[in-house]
Amino acid sequence: MSDLGNLLRKARENRGYTLDDIQEITKIRKRYLEAIENGDYKVLPGSFYVRAFVKTYAETVGLNAEEVLRLYQKELPKPSDPYENMEPVVTRRSRREHHSDRIGKVTVTLLMWLFPLVIIAVAYIYFANNAERVPDEVRPKPITQETEAPQPPETVLTGDGAAATPSPATPETTPPPSAEPVRLTLKETQRNIRYVEVSPAGPHMVEITVTGRCWIDVKEGGPQGTSIFTKEFQAEDTPQTISFELKGPLYVNMGRADNVTITVGGTAYDDGDKAGSAKVVFVPAT
Repeated sequence: MSDLGNLLRKARENRGYTLDDIQEITKIRKRYLEAIENGDYKVLPGSFYVRAFVKTYAETVGLNAEEVLRLYQKELPKPSDPYENMEPVVTRRSRREHHSDRIGKVTVTLLMWLFPLVIIAVAYIYFANNAERVPDEVRPKPITQETEAPQPPETVLTGDGAAATPSPATPETTPPPSAEPVRLTLKETQRNIRYVEVSPAGPHMVEITVTGRCWIDVKEGGPQGTSIFTKEFQAEDTPQTISFELKGPLYVNMGRADNVTITVGGTAYDDGDKAGSAKVVFVPAT
């Protein structure tokens, strides 16, 4: 292992990251990250990318990337110019092409000026033809004197012949059913990712509370889905809670899970409370 690779590895481990975590954050393949730590730069796609990959790796683990590149510049291979062997692809344009371009530019300019004028003309004609028309819906209806007289309440006779007015019946009310508590059931574990079923079916909120240094990555649709939230929190940050509606599979990747608390519909999820990373996919029951 090279001195530079040893420095990067120690910085990564101090932050509690694995190579898989660095791969997800930087989008650099894991085998390239391993090659950088081992000083085997031949594995990388070319010497031109070595400095870029090392700089991104150093920034991710909290090092000063420029200072790292300066101190270990002798260890890194010299970048080659990726364009030095490319032949020129620009040729002189003919006079006919210049003339065609000029005509095209004039045509586009004329269309840009004519289009607003046409819109204005059409709008003017439309409003001029419909200005005198008043829709039937907005015309006031004539006021008539005929009003429906209120009906007197129905009377019934009691046993002694006296009239009595029945009291209005009170509608029966049915108490609302009590809400069933949310259940979290571990279905399977694949590649260190837990798949947890959320039941019963229905809209639920996933609340993630951060109380210390960690990083959070949330994706809709599962581990290969669309990223909707990514952030690295520092130890001095104020504790905060972020919420997501559980519409489908929701993937949550946490670094330093001991500083993160997750609840689904008010039910707490047990992530093991470990100092390393934790990955879970919440799947709503069908």
